[in-house]
Amino acid sequence: MKAADRVNEIQEYYFSRKLKEVAKLNAEGQDIISLAIGSPDLPPSKQTIEKLCEVARMPDTHGYQPTMGTPELRKAMAGFYQRWYGVTLNPQTEILPLIGSKEGILHVTLAFVNPGDKVLVPDPGYPTYTSLSKILGAKIVNYSLCEDNNWQPDFDMLEKMDLTGVKLMWTNYPNMPTGAAADMETYVRLVAFAKEHDLVVVNDNPYSFILNEGKKCSIMQVEGAKDCCIELNSMSKAYNMPGWRVGMCVSNPKFMSWILKIKSNIDSGTFRGIQLAAAEALNDNDEAWHREYNIEVYKRRRGIAEEIMRALGCTFRQKQVGMFLWGRIPEYYVDVEELTERVLHEAGVFITPGFIFGENGKRYVRISLCAKEEKLEEALRRIRKVE
Repeated sequence: MKAADRVNEIQEYYFSRKLKEVAKLNAEGQDIISLAIGSPDLPPSKQTIEKLCEVARMPDTHGYQPTMGTPELRKAMAGFYQRWYGVTLNPQTEILPLIGSKEGILHVTLAFVNPGDKVLVPDPGYPTYTSLSKILGAKIVNYSLCEDNNWQPDFDMLEKMDLTGVKLMWTNYPNMPTGAAADMETYVRLVAFAKEHDLVVVNDNPYSFILNEGKKCSIMQVEGAKDCCIELNSMSKAYNMPGWRVGMCVSNPKFMSWILKIKSNIDSGTFRGIQLAAAEALNDNDEAWHREYNIEVYKRRRGIAEEIMRALGCTFRQKQVGMFLWGRIPEYYVDVEELTERVLHEAGVFITPGFIFGENGKRYVRISLCAKEEKLEEALRRIRKVE
């Protein structure tokens, strides 16, 4: 028996592989500090947890739930878009709850891309855009994001590319891994680009609250975006609910019906308690909650992460948003893994090498802010000892 060909098209996810190594080092007594993964370590709001417990105690809430989500959750998600982005959505036809936005990447690709079709993927970019496209038989066409252009798409370069057969273009602003903020001019140009080239832009938007003290941006704020764009959003980051697996997908009714058709053949809906608790969070987490958990906490952590970058000899842009800090490594390192492996094995600190995000990430590292201040301070002390 042989594995399907698609198994050979991809590798095991980098963090899946590397965390095994970290676990082995910890088992040997090394106490590795992980500053690698963007999994919020803070809890959801009190009322969110209370709602989950309340619903879980009800005897009649444990059956299968509708694939398209409960009316309460869809309404809350529409309210979230109206309240924070000023975008009006029909909760019945223009919004679809997901079991995490990563699931949405799969469902959108299945709904729009045939084997052999092309998909535009940013470099650097979230590895799942590439791996899922490969699994489903799409052809990857990378487009470059560069620091000199503040990690925004170079539309002159895009226009020179052969776009024949391109069905989807993945974008991600605020950007991961680079921390580049969302830019309304970029969104406007992306909508125009999608219409001109008859493709669908999918904007992945889970970071718009974190370390962002200005206006929250969505590509759906652009006139006409709903006709040619899809946006994914998530409660994992801004609501401290990564393990709950609650995301959302928004677009026009036709696109949503195609995605729902795929989704309904794959999953059976999220536990009702999680859905109603997520609705509670969306409805009741106010400005003060978001200020504390998405700005103040990360601001304190970010200051320590910047000191870690300096201790490593890395340079970075100050105006980054999101839950990571992205920095360029010194020229005296042959490659980024020389730095990250040294930090792991000599300082006992696990940070992410940028090569996992693409060719343009090979001279960069990423530090996660999802660690308590004392852990970040200890990581800084360890690194200063070996650098």
